[in-house]
Amino acid sequence: MDFTFTDEQQAAAEAARGVLAGVVPDAVPSPALTAGAVADDFDRPLWATLADADLLSLVAAPEYGGAGLDAIALCLVLREAAKVLARVPLLEHSAAMAAVQAHGGAELRSALLARAGRGEVVLTVAASGRTGHDPAELSVTARQEGQEWVLDGVQTAVPWAYGADLVVVPAHTDVGRTVLALVPRPHAGVALAEQISTTGELLGELRLESARIADRDVIDADGAWEWLRDLLAVGTCALALGLGERVLRMTGDYTSKREQFGYPIATFQAVAVQAADRYIDLRAMEVTLWQAAWRLGTAAQGTLPVSGDVAVAKIWAAEGVRRVVQTAQHLHGGFGADVDYPLHRYHAWAKHLELSLGPASAHEEALGDLLAAHPLA
Repeated sequence: MDFTFTDEQQAAAEAARGVLAGVVPDAVPSPALTAGAVADDFDRPLWATLADADLLSLVAAPEYGGAGLDAIALCLVLREAAKVLARVPLLEHSAAMAAVQAHGGAELRSALLARAGRGEVVLTVAASGRTGHDPAELSVTARQEGQEWVLDGVQTAVPWAYGADLVVVPAHTDVGRTVLALVPRPHAGVALAEQISTTGELLGELRLESARIADRDVIDADGAWEWLRDLLAVGTCALALGLGERVLRMTGDYTSKREQFGYPIATFQAVAVQAADRYIDLRAMEVTLWQAAWRLGTAAQGTLPVSGDVAVAKIWAAEGVRRVVQTAQHLHGGFGADVDYPLHRYHAWAKHLELSLGPASAHEEALGDLLAAHPLA
């Protein structure tokens, strides 16, 4: 079997590396985390550059100015973005576009996709707590009144909420279905309250009080939320992989130069074994990521539903990225805590990704439930 990426997927990754080559990790004024958010907005110049390179329109169909690529191509680009801690809503924006592309109505696709691909409209997703599968667990409710939907509830920790033009909000209805509402910001009945993430970034608590959304801006297709939730999870795994790879490279460079007793500490067995263990973690994160992304982007059938592959990828990503940054901090010694050295920022972002993915034990439990419901042949 051929496991290489397609020419189009590799071209997307190459374009991302070119655009991101000069980006300095967290390239914004960075006060201490206790002082508040790192910045009030995301990196708008980088956003414009990504749009010019057609990296915001990867998932859109050609008729909307996009490349029509799949989840694997998106994950390749996200992997590169995480290596420099790119402060842009690339995951949420692209995942929202993919949901509109796959499940939205023709009018919504025509009105939104081309503009979003050019970066003129910024999208994000209110998907905190996206590990749940029961629609009743969602904190926002929706009811239909004529040609409008009325939304009520609160969603916390919405990423990039203050910089986005539209927030995709999953909401459950009184008949047990889940819809995706594209909520403008600002809008009547919509309010935001500031929250601070583990990285020090500004998040938003989204409050909806009888917010009325036009029917064309609500996606009510069966399975739309479940598909979007899985895509967000796989994309987060890609971010964790890219971040972990850059941190391990930083650790290798440092331990190759730092000497004790006249030898680089990288030559010491205790150091080499720890680095090797983290390399194994990254390779496991990588193979489970590509399996989940492939299953998500195709109609491939398997013994388990795609959510099984996503659960495995999340287990490795959540545990692996934590182990990689902890080992990096240990092997860097006190130098790793120096705020003039970027490792502490990678550590903060890794913790944020780990929390976003949720605990590995929860995914192991979900995987066990799937195995029980789908006995292996």
